[in-house]
Amino acid sequence: MAPRKKKAQISVYLDPTTMGLLADYAARRDQPQSLIAEAAIASFLSPDAAEQREAAVAKRLDQLDRRMARLERDLGISVETLAVFVRFWLATTPTLPEPAAQATRAKAGERYEAFVAALGRRLVKGPRLAQEVSEEGSDSRS
Repeated sequence: MAPRKKKAQISVYLDPTTMGLLADYAARRDQPQSLIAEAAIASFLSPDAAEQREAAVAKRLDQLDRRMARLERDLGISVETLAVFVRFWLATTPTLPEPAAQATRAKAGERYEAFVAALGRRLVKGPRLAQEVSEEGSDSRS
């Protein structure tokens, strides 16, 4: 068995905030502060540290790209759903004579206010319709 080399000791001045972070991290890991500092310095001085950081950034960008693609898809579905509904509504709803149209407009205002209130409650309450639809779709395939 080869003899262990004695480690060299250095003195380092740390900002109180950095020292607090080091102490907290070492305590959470139940490791000596010197071991944490040594690992951090080794990582910082490693020739592949820049490559590791670049890989981490690339991974995060890929995740963001996938999320953005899902948002674009969901928005496209929402817009298409609204367009199909409006086309269907316009095709199936007859126009009313003027006296009935005035009364209908008044009632429509009341119904619209009720709709907005219900939508507000729904948005505060919980899962979105799209989430429920996707969950129901995956449940029916099981």
